[in-house]
Amino acid sequence: MLEIENLCMSYGEAPVLKDVCLRIGEGDIVAIVGSNGSGKSSLLRCLSGLQPVSSGRVRFMGMDITGMRPDGIVGLGICQVPEGRHIFPTLSVRDNLEMGAYLRSRRKSNAEFQDGLRFVFELFPVLKDRIKQKGATLSGGEQQMLAIARALMAHPSLLMLDEPSMGLAPLMVENIFNAITQLNRSGLTLLLVEQNVETALSISQHAYVLQLGRIVLEGSGEELLADESAKAVYLGERKAKG
Repeated sequence: MLEIENLCMSYGEAPVLKDVCLRIGEGDIVAIVGSNGSGKSSLLRCLSGLQPVSSGRVRFMGMDITGMRPDGIVGLGICQVPEGRHIFPTLSVRDNLEMGAYLRSRRKSNAEFQDGLRFVFELFPVLKDRIKQKGATLSGGEQQMLAIARALMAHPSLLMLDEPSMGLAPLMVENIFNAITQLNRSGLTLLLVEQNVETALSISQHAYVLQLGRIVLEGSGEELLADESAKAVYLGERKAKG
């Protein structure tokens, strides 16, 4: 579905991503793990069109999307749930969801918008109860649910999630990961950047370890969980602190 070939990106003179190559198969959950500062979020920003690349190619469903505008990328079916959620705090839950459906609403019927609402409310029932509340009044976990639901309203075929469990209580983390696996079982392809490495790898068909802007290891989630040398890389920062 998505192929990245020799992708490089810099902030000014500082290289951040260096010859990154990876592939995401349709219907898979693919995890990208690595210590802080390894370039994980920067990679997602490149794929979303939010950050220009220095060189390399990104292909989606066989189409070269390198350098495409973010709205064009969303229109093709690639949506990102950003780190930190970035919901619209002064808008209601419903209005946030309408913003997620903005590109589709110009082309689709109101019935399809209602279908989208039903889908996200089945996935996250609490949002239906909070539909008139402003985003700022939601708990952190509810805001994360809203951020995911907003992206789903664009009807993506590839959903990219950047640190979806960050700052959440353990029970809410479990709820978020249950939703991710449920979405995958429904046929959605997911690219997951996540600090909760063990849980991310346990639900992923394939995973890549990013270190200092380079892919240094790859394999199935199960293989990387069992690989002690891999743990030394993706858990290196945690071990150093311990």
